[in-house]
Amino acid sequence: MLIVTSIYKLTSQFPDDEKFGLTSQIKRSAVSIPSNIAEGYGRNYRKDYSRFLQISRGSLYENQTQMEIAVNLSFLNVEDLKEIS
Repeated sequence: MLIVTSIYKLTSQFPDDEKFGLTSQIKRSAVSIPSNIAEGYGRNYRKDYSRFLQISRGSLYENQTQMEIAVNLSFLNVEDLKEIS
């Protein structure tokens, strides 16, 4: 949940023309991380929980890639990326 809060704060500084592009993608993948953990936990079956943890990990890697793209486009600095990582 802290990752989501940090990402929302960081992406608020991104260019307006990225609102429906990279910014949206980064926010969605960030929100997906704790959401999938919660959904899997709520299913009350160990196999379901394990599967949702795998999905959550995939969203985490997706988010890391998107944040690196943001650095490459100079929307984010390396220090911010290191801090959130």
